[in-house]
Amino acid sequence: MSAFDGEYVASPWAPIADEVTRYERTNGTEASELVGDQWVILWTLGAKSGTVRKTPLVRVSDGAGRYAVVGSMGGAPTHPQWVHNIRAHGVARLQDGAQVVDYTAHEATGDEKTAWWDRATEVWPDYDNYQSSTERQIPVFVLEPAE
Repeated sequence: MSAFDGEYVASPWAPIADEVTRYERTNGTEASELVGDQWVILWTLGAKSGTVRKTPLVRVSDGAGRYAVVGSMGGAPTHPQWVHNIRAHGVARLQDGAQVVDYTAHEATGDEKTAWWDRATEVWPDYDNYQSSTERQIPVFVLEPAE
């Protein structure tokens, strides 16, 4: 049994909750109104509560089973809540289409972050605009399949 089999608490912000519902209903075949047609659902565990949280994000993959998730929140001055969740637990689950896989997660730095940032901006060029509009460094987390 996985920690991700526990209680799911939907986002209190209706657009996020609605996008998760749409993705799960269609396995991501319908485009997201928030993040376009290349998207995934990131599952995290609440940093304090331990409950399951789900967030629609842009799909950033290396094509070899690893993904990156970008904590941009549109260039807001604060990190999205899921960043705190990953930092607290170091694990994530990702749904890409019908496939759901558990991952270990680490924050990318240096050359690794640069390489993943380049992949991310190929899919979602606005990440560069988001970074230039905020003083915080937007974090990038690399997800590797859990063993």
